[in-house]
Parts: sequence; structure tokens; C-alpha cells
Amino acid sequence: MKQSPPSTKLPPDYAGVLFAALLMIIVGWYGLYTLVTTQIPRVGQRWLFFVLLHIAVTGTVMPFVRYLNIRLTPITRPLPSGGVIVRQSVWIGIFVVTCAWLQIPRVLTVPIMFFLALAFGVIEVFLRSREMGNEQ
Repeated sequence: MKQSPPSTKLPPDYAGVLFAALLMIIVGWYGLYTLVTTQIPRVGQRWLFFVLLHIAVTGTVMPFVRYLNIRLTPITRPLPSGGVIVRQSVWIGIFVVTCAWLQIPRVLTVPIMFFLALAFGVIEVFLRSREMGNEQ
């Protein structure tokens, strides 16, 4: 019996992902703006800066990660779930926050950025390969 290709219709959880991204963008960037313009940089404010930076970057890259997943997924495979999109966006947010944290004592260099991104990429490839093995 001939198999039909998977539907090209987007999964319903993608709308929720985009709504969450919009909410994270608004809360994260507005919170960062308010924090930077009104507060003195002390310990509590520094941690709040990292949390808000993570929320803002994760929300901002989520639509781009969604687009790349839709664009680069082969037609023969189902589209990744919204949880995968959120996880990949969170990895990017953690990468940016880690780079910002390493910039405080001025130890961030291009090789450190490369190997940090490589480590996150290897972890994500491992997780996706396990998920795709379970989907079949």
C-alpha cells in the first residue's frame, strides 16, 4: 500500500508557541529597558538582568527557530512539536546569557563562544536524534 506524505498543515501548538514568544518579547525587553534605565547595578538587579535577558532573547528567536524548523524539515518527516521549538530557543537564550555573564570579567573570546555553541549544538543534535528514533 502506498504511503501518503505527511500533511503540510502546521501543528496547532505552533500558534501557542508564537503567542508565548510575543508575550516573552514584550515582558523581556520592556523589563530590560526598565531595569537598565531605572536601577543601580547591584547583585539582585544583576540576576534580574540575566533572567530578563534570557526571556527576551528566547522570545525573540522563537519565530526564527520555528521558521528554520519548518523550512529545513524534509517533506517525508513530520514537523517538530512546539516543545522542540521552545527547547531550541531556550538553548539560544542560555548561550546569550552565558556569553553576557562571561563578558563581565572580560573572559569571553571567540574560541570560547565557538566551543560553547558547539556544546549546545551537540546536545541538541543528540536530543533530536533520540526523539526522531522514538517517532518512527
